[in-house]
Amino acid sequence: MHKYDAVIIGAGAAGLFCAGIAGQRGLKVLVIDHSEKVAEKIRISGGGRANFTNKDVTPANFLSDNPHFCRSALSRYTPKDFTGLMTRHGIPFHEKHKGQLFCDRSAEDLVTMLLAECAAGNVTRWQPCTVKNIAFSAASADGIGAGSYTIDSSHGQITTPQIVVATGGLSIPKIGATDFGYRIAQQFGLRMVTPRPALVPLTFDSAAWAPYAHLSGLALPVQIEVGAKKTKTAFLEDLLFTHRGLSGPAVLQISSYWREGTPIRLNLAPEVDLPPALSRAKATSRKLIANELAQLVPSRLADAWAGQDPAWQKPICDATDKALAQLAEKLARWELTPNGSEGYKKAEVTAGGVDTRDLSSQTMESKQPGLFFIGEVVDVTGWLGGYNFQWAWASGFACGGALAFSAPER
Repeated sequence: MHKYDAVIIGAGAAGLFCAGIAGQRGLKVLVIDHSEKVAEKIRISGGGRANFTNKDVTPANFLSDNPHFCRSALSRYTPKDFTGLMTRHGIPFHEKHKGQLFCDRSAEDLVTMLLAECAAGNVTRWQPCTVKNIAFSAASADGIGAGSYTIDSSHGQITTPQIVVATGGLSIPKIGATDFGYRIAQQFGLRMVTPRPALVPLTFDSAAWAPYAHLSGLALPVQIEVGAKKTKTAFLEDLLFTHRGLSGPAVLQISSYWREGTPIRLNLAPEVDLPPALSRAKATSRKLIANELAQLVPSRLADAWAGQDPAWQKPICDATDKALAQLAEKLARWELTPNGSEGYKKAEVTAGGVDTRDLSSQTMESKQPGLFFIGEVVDVTGWLGGYNFQWAWASGFACGGALAFSAPER
């Protein structure tokens, strides 16, 4: 029988970070993971350079059924705290754009740092190790001693008063993602917010998409939005046309807010006021509408849009004002309804997860005593751009600082 103050299930960003903090406080910590490799999501993120945080993080950059839940943890461990740790480890980094911070050399630097922090806390790691069963024994009726967990694993039986679930979501199953964390939550009666793919490309019915499939590979800045009035969410980002639908940062961002059966709206020329621009061209040019439009948007897009209506396939000086107004409207308010997404295989994160109503925002402990949840398994999902890693660090820090030493045996 192996005894630990805390057992952390999941050797990803949140789990390793939490383990290092708890271990360096003097707790006897065990990390277990069913995979041979640690922190695969860190390794593959940011093109192998890990977009490890965003210097402009605020709670507004996260979605959750309780948008206030993340405030406490984010305020207590900031991007500056994390970059300070990296600097102490001699890891160079840089800002790309919109506050996104990347490693200069490789994401491997980050993994090495997390393992060094664990080593400094004498953290034990078992990998690969599968968990077969978790059982809880409540505290004795006289209140002496805390409740404890017995974990049956492929490396033997473990007892501990505290389990931290840091198993991530369902995104990218090829690197080992499973629903294990959700199953633990349900085993102990915790509520769930239905998981769904987030930060994911959107797809369209093949017949409906056929007129646009030839634009595959085209990228351009757009404004993209979903919802209306109070529920409206919009981003100004780059869009990428694909054979099956739309991708790029704009679509990944909006996908977290999109719901099946609802439309998305795109302004394909957000930096241009199209109606007066087309009116000026009509007054001064004899070129085809597509040629004039190509001065305002990428030429492939101009050809594709002008080709949709005979009224737009003529010299701009011969076009009616109504036809030009309709063309401007079609570009500035292109509304279309996806039929789905590329799913978990392409999703960068999983939205939904363990319901924050059953968790403490201070410690990440659930209403089940001694059972904690951190990182992506929780119903807190960040925007694209380093926000989800900051949630991993912040929730791991909150939990790692709250874990208690085991009471001495009587």
